[in-house]
Amino acid sequence: MAEVTREQLYAYLDESLDEIEEARIEKLVRSSAELREALSKVREERDRGEHSLGAVWRRERLSCLSREHLGSYLHGVLDEDFHAYVEFHLKTIACSCCLANIEDLREKQSEQTSQSKRRKRYFETSARLLNDARK
Repeated sequence: MAEVTREQLYAYLDESLDEIEEARIEKLVRSSAELREALSKVREERDRGEHSLGAVWRRERLSCLSREHLGSYLHGVLDEDFHAYVEFHLKTIACSCCLANIEDLREKQSEQTSQSKRRKRYFETSARLLNDARK
């Protein structure tokens, strides 16, 4: 059990580990009855509503960014310090919740861009047809 800490088990349950670490812990859990029992206790603690500072921080995602901040990050309008924090949160911490949000925002941004291009094309085609009809 010394190979996996209690905090790692919490992160495993929250699916906030990188893929390699997640797979390593999964393999250890499958092969160790002691680790399965420890994981069960951690799950019970979490379900009971543990009120330690770390538990509240993880549960409430206090360090996570709002979608507004993530959108501002995508548009490159954040001040330098806040931009550095967002980079750290996304790239170093690799917060799965914020990464999912930013991916969703990128998809929406891409959809809006394609809709905007489509509208422009319709307008140009309509304008050309109207000009041709006047001639």
